[in-house]
Amino acid sequence: MPANQNTSEAVILVKASPHVGKKHGETVCCAGVSDDGKWLRLYPVTFRTLDEAKQFKRWDRIRFRWEKPNDDPRPESTRVDHQSIEIIGELKRKDRLSFLNRIEVSSIKKVQAEGKTFALLRPRDLKFSIEKKEDKKFNAEKQDFKTFAAQTDLFTKPLMPFEPCPYEFKYKYTTEDGEREGTCQDWETDATFYNWSKQYGEKKALEEMQRVFGEDYPKKGMVFAMGTHSLYPDTWLINGIIRLDEITQLSLDL
Repeated sequence: MPANQNTSEAVILVKASPHVGKKHGETVCCAGVSDDGKWLRLYPVTFRTLDEAKQFKRWDRIRFRWEKPNDDPRPESTRVDHQSIEIIGELKRKDRLSFLNRIEVSSIKKVQAEGKTFALLRPRDLKFSIEKKEDKKFNAEKQDFKTFAAQTDLFTKPLMPFEPCPYEFKYKYTTEDGEREGTCQDWETDATFYNWSKQYGEKKALEEMQRVFGEDYPKKGMVFAMGTHSLYPDTWLINGIIRLDEITQLSLDL
């Protein structure tokens, strides 16, 4: 292992939707928490090119090599050795709620004051909304993914162009700091809409998204995995949504 590399383990809590950047191509912002409660932002991860044995999901415990990035000063950020990722276990269902409880916060301002750029936030008074992307923006995203997929070579796993979501899913919510709002970056949320669209059609899928994400989840309990934007340090993104009702029920079953 190179002298400037470190090895860490983390339980994955975040897999944001893929995006295409000028420097790293198609990447997924992922994040996890170490056993001592520290957030680790994993980047760049070209998730869809990983071997199936490396394609981790939420609650998987992974081990990976990393070094400090030169272009990202955020303390949680790591530049991941993409091929070093290995899944070494899974956080047991009975341990998930206590794992989250010890890192949960109620104020983003307090987290910022500590110099941190990732947090697990329990929001209140959630209001969910759906906005259709402008055609220009959506078509540009589709072209970016198409261009990236066409650039695969002998050393890269062949890919079909990723299909971006034509809608943005947003929340307004309240914290100790007052009202906030943000767009959900969670890959599972976009994938849910995509799967329901294939199953029910777009109109019914949107109705179900509003019912489930706007009514069911807030009523049963949820937390946001929040992280700052790399270029705009005061902008906090909803990188992941975690359902507390599912965790509580699973914990009670064991």
